[in-house]
Order: sequence, then structure tokens, then C-alpha cells
Amino acid sequence: MKITAVAVALATAAAGFAVNAATSHAQDGRYEAERSPATCEGTVDTNHSGYSGDGFCNTPNAAGTAVAFTFNAPQAGDATIEIGHANGGSDTRAADVQVNGSTVRAGLGFPSTGAWNSWSGTTLTVPVKAGANTVRLVATTASGLANIDYLDVVIGGGPAEGSRQMEDLGRGVVAVRNGRNVLVSWRLLGLDPTGIGFNVYRSAAGGSWTKLNSQVLTGGTNYTDTTANLTQSNAYRVTPVVNGSEQAASGSFTLTANHADEPIVRIPLRDGGPIHFTWVGDLDGDGEYDYVVDRQTSPQSIEAYSSDGDFLWEVDMGPNSTDQNNIEGGSSTINVGHNDGVTVYDFDGDGRSEVAVRIADGVTFGDGTRFNHANDNEQFIAILDGRTGALRDSAKVPTDYLSDGPMYARFVACHLDGTTPSLVAFMKNRIGNGGFNLMVTAWEFDGANVDMQWKWLRGNGNHPDGHNSRCIDVDGNGTDEFAEIGFVLNGDGTLKYSLGSQGVIHGDRFHIADIDPANPGLEGYGVQQNNPSGLREYYYDAATGQMIWKHTLSGTADVGRGMAGDIDPRFPGMEVWSFDGLYNASANRLTTDSGNAPWPQMGLWWDGDITMELFNAGKIEQWDWNNPTPSGSLPRLESTWNYGGVLGPRSQPTLIADVFGDWREEVVLPNGSYDELLVFTTDQPSDIRLYTLAHNPAYRNDMTVKGYMQSHHTDYYLGSGMPTPPRPPITY
Repeated sequence: MKITAVAVALATAAAGFAVNAATSHAQDGRYEAERSPATCEGTVDTNHSGYSGDGFCNTPNAAGTAVAFTFNAPQAGDATIEIGHANGGSDTRAADVQVNGSTVRAGLGFPSTGAWNSWSGTTLTVPVKAGANTVRLVATTASGLANIDYLDVVIGGGPAEGSRQMEDLGRGVVAVRNGRNVLVSWRLLGLDPTGIGFNVYRSAAGGSWTKLNSQVLTGGTNYTDTTANLTQSNAYRVTPVVNGSEQAASGSFTLTANHADEPIVRIPLRDGGPIHFTWVGDLDGDGEYDYVVDRQTSPQSIEAYSSDGDFLWEVDMGPNSTDQNNIEGGSSTINVGHNDGVTVYDFDGDGRSEVAVRIADGVTFGDGTRFNHANDNEQFIAILDGRTGALRDSAKVPTDYLSDGPMYARFVACHLDGTTPSLVAFMKNRIGNGGFNLMVTAWEFDGANVDMQWKWLRGNGNHPDGHNSRCIDVDGNGTDEFAEIGFVLNGDGTLKYSLGSQGVIHGDRFHIADIDPANPGLEGYGVQQNNPSGLREYYYDAATGQMIWKHTLSGTADVGRGMAGDIDPRFPGMEVWSFDGLYNASANRLTTDSGNAPWPQMGLWWDGDITMELFNAGKIEQWDWNNPTPSGSLPRLESTWNYGGVLGPRSQPTLIADVFGDWREEVVLPNGSYDELLVFTTDQPSDIRLYTLAHNPAYRNDMTVKGYMQSHHTDYYLGSGMPTPPRPPITY
């Protein structure tokens, strides 16, 4: 079950309020549905375990039934509330949220929690007035309300107004075997209170839960179990501890009896064709990431699976996906060349991720309905239901360049207004055998309709593009910008700056991160493809586009790879490198010549230290700054082919991201038969404590984009000598 030790309850506890208190009149705290002044238009029941307080409110299965909570606020403003609930049915039970008689959220969904004794929490921000306030939940369907347990309230102590909406993740508990030991790891959430601790519990062979740690764990969010009997199954879960009080337990993860000694979680798939990409998102609202994969068949398809590997649905991309030319393919072709045309994110903030896909005539959705449109070349932005693959809504792509044929797409999720997520679509098609049209559009989905927010056309402007996009708040003003290798668009679709006037042209790879923590803000690093000036790589201020340094050599070269990350702790900040040696970026200092620099493919965090490891050609490697060696002979941590993993185009994984466990990253590959996803997860302990990277705005945005896959970066400096990162400006 999903219990997240949600920020509202835990922040309340951290502020000095016991989260199970019976108080009804404190301005912050927990308000139980079974206690006055709450009113329950039903019965107060106790027949399903795991509830808070003395019971829960069970209303009749009818529209219009309600639960109401009353509390006092010292001043007008915003309050962050969490609604504790359980829904053991298969349908989503929806309610209007009314505050002081006005509906502030219509049709808030309470999805199935899997069982009536599996309790979860839904969090939102509501306006309150000074004095008494009443929050009323009114059922909008014949199924009535979910069972309602409590309302947690934080006034003025929750996320700041305008905070961006991000996923209400569970603890993501995972366990892998390493020899005779088991490493158990879990998420620290972005809004967990300072000082939160954890207890780790094990259930052997289905028996009772036994606490493994003697002292509350307040360091790294992982634990090595040295006493498990590995000949039997072992389930693990964690309980948060706030102010000495244990909170509700997390969901559990089971390591099967005689489990293989491998750093992998294996996700079963149906038989099918090759897989290029994997996306993750919480499709069913249980707080854990589910999986969406492509199938590179003819026609192509998209499949969705639960976090446990249960098949959910398939979308057939239809006859217009059979032309898979990587420059000018079919109007519904996905995931070829540097394009994707698919992404997964919760765009309407209902707690469940949607699947966005660029479609055309002939696509068959997960519920069996077919998209029919007379013009094969006209394309649409479609939002699919993450649970069923059914079409929620679609909108036509602007036809500015339709005379040159269909447009390939690259998708990324952005918080362009700093609060709600948008879909940004980078789309190109070719003008005859020459140059390319480029159009960037932004789209919003409100739960019912998908609408275009703005459109930007490059035209004849000098605005170089590349093979990957990023969405990140480059100037620290709270709103995201859309970034390409050679230009940046503001959140309203206007041009912020272009690097074209500074000699930058098209290139394969670029990075935006806090590369130099001593320099305020973020920096960018990019490489070039056959720049006539001889420019190989460049480093610039990400907020303004002002160039800081360039590396130029005689002649031209296609610099196809470039990396940024802290791999040498002897020098402050990150290193950047392509094929001309390893440079400390802030000082523009060559620290290692090209012969002993690592291959600039992708980075990831895997072992127990804070510096970056590397992923290259199926190997997880550690560059040794004390004994630098050529890229073909780096110290190797794992070889993924030893476990059956296979790579996709350009020797890439289908995904590298923080999917579960602590803050370190997972590498996702299919096996050779394409009937299994191999999710490589670290088996190395670490005492480093960081909130999950998936709750960092820049990192989570970047998880949604593919193109020529590149490393994700946080919006804070992550490397040797880093301070504790600030609390992210998010709300669940």
C-alpha cells in the first residue's frame, strides 16, 4: 500500500504537533473525521485497520454525500491540506472540495488504494480566511466518497504560494541481494521535515514484521541487512519517525526466496519487438512509478505496465508509423533519430500520470477506439489516460509547415508558470533536401481539454538547435524556460536569448546545471558539429547566454559527445569534457589530457560517494582521478550484459533516472528477448542523505525528455563539497 509520510502530516509534526493528536481547535494539526467539529454524513466505522484516531467516515454510495472539517486560521492566506482516505474499489471516487461554501477543486479524484485497509493521502493548497473555516468534501458520482480518515492542515508553514505541483511519491522501498547481504533503500521525500528518521522492518516468509535497526536511522536512506535467511522470501518496509513517534508504514518490497545475487529489479513484459525508450510515471496513483515502453515494430506501439510488471494497455500507432526514416518519417512514427513524440507526466495534477503522444490518422488507443482523420499528414497532440490508454483529448498541431510534410516531435514537461505543468513540443520537418522548419509549442491539459498556450517559429532566425531539449529555470525566477543547445525561450514563448550571434551552431550534446557552485546561478556547456570557425566546445552563463569560455581548434570536427559532472574532487565544481581532455569548468583548466579522460557518454550516481559515476557501452564505471586511464580501461562497477541487458541506438539505455530507492539512479535496459525490463539499482550502501532526485524540479523535467539521451542534472550543485540542498519549492 502507499503511505508516504506526506509532507503535510510530517511538517505538522515537525512544528510540534503530534500527527495523531485529537486536537480540534489548533490552527495547524490533524482533524479526525470521527470527531467534532467534523461532521460525517454516514457512519463512523472501525472495520478496516490502519486508520488514524478512533475510526473513519463511511458515507453512503451516492452523489452529494459529504464529510466536513472545521478549523481556525490566524489570518487569511493559503493552507496546505492533506485528506487521508482509503478506496478498496476499482473505480476512482471523486469529490468537489468546498471551502467556506465555494468549490475550490472540482472532481478531485480519490483513486483505488488497492484495499479498504490501505490508506493514502491527497494533498492540495486551498484559500482560507481569518477565523473559522470549513472544508467540505462532496461526492460527485454514484459511488460516493472514499472512506475519509482525517484532514491535516498547515497554515503558512507549507510550500510557498506558487510552488510547482509535483508527484506525491511513496517511499519507493527496494531490496537487492549482494552476496549474503541485502541492501534496502528508500526515498527521502522533498518535503520531509528536517530530522526525520526511519525504522526498517522485515517480514520473513510472510511472518510478522521485525524491526532490524536498534537506533532510528537518520543518515543515508539505506540499510544493509546482514541477518536475513535468503533461502526464504523476505519483505521489507520502512516507517518514518518524527519527533520520536513512528508514522504509518511504507509499502513493502519482497525479495523472493533464493533470489539471484544481482543489483536488478526485473519487470516482466509481454513478448514484443525491440524497445528504444522507457518512461516512468505514477499511472495508477499509488505513489510508485509505473513503466511505459515503445515497441519498434511496424507499425509501432506503446505499452504500459504497473510498477510490479502487470500489463495495463497497448496503443497501436497505426499505418502512419511504418515509415521510420529518422529524418522524414510517418506522421505517427515515434522514437527514431533524435525524436521521441511521447512522454509521461501528471499534467492535470490529479495524482495520476497521463501519457502525451503525437498522433495522426489510424492510431488505436488502449480502449480499442481508433483515431480517424482524413489527412494523413495532419498531426495532433493527444493526452491518454495513464491507467487505460484511452484518449482523454486531442488538439491539432499548427499547420504552418504542413506543405513540407509531417513533423517529428520531441516532448518535455515544463512548469512554465512556476506552478502547473505544461507539455512543450519541439517539432521539425525538412524543406525539400535542405534546411529544416522548427516550431516549438506549449500545451496545457486541465483534466478535460488540451489547449495550445503559445507557438514559436524559428523562421530565418539564427537560433541553433540540437539533438536534445531541456526545461529548467535558468534565471532563478521560479518559472521554467525551454532550452536548446543554441537558444532559450521564456515561459511565455518569447525568445530569451540565442547563442547564434556568438558563433554557436548545431551540435549533439549540451548540459545546464550548477556547474560552478561559486558562481551564482546555472551554467551551460555544449559541443559542436562541424563548426566552420573550429569551435569545439563552449561554456556560458545559463541565465543570460553570456559566453565564459570557448575552445577552438583548426579545422572542423563533429564533436558527437560531451559530458558535465563532478568526477574529480581535487578541483571545485564540475568537470566538462568531450575529446580534447578533461577540464575543470570554473577555471577552464585542463586537468587530464585526452588520452586519459573518460569517454563522454552519460553520467549517473551509483556507488556510495557524492561524485558521479559513468555509463558507457553497457558498463557502469568509476573514473579514478588518482590513477587516470584511457576510457577503455576504467575501473568497472557493473557490466550490464552479464545479466542479459541489451543497449538501444547509440549504445544508450532506455532510461537512467532515480526510479526508486534512495537518491541514486537506476539504469533501465531490456533483455535480449524484450520480454523483461532490467532495472539496475545500486547494491552499495551510502551514508549520504539527499531527497529523491525526482522531487527536484529540473531533474524531474529532464526525466520526461529523450532525444539523444543525456544525463539529468539537478538545479543545485551535486558533487564533492556540496552543502545540503535547499528544500525544493514544490507541493504534492
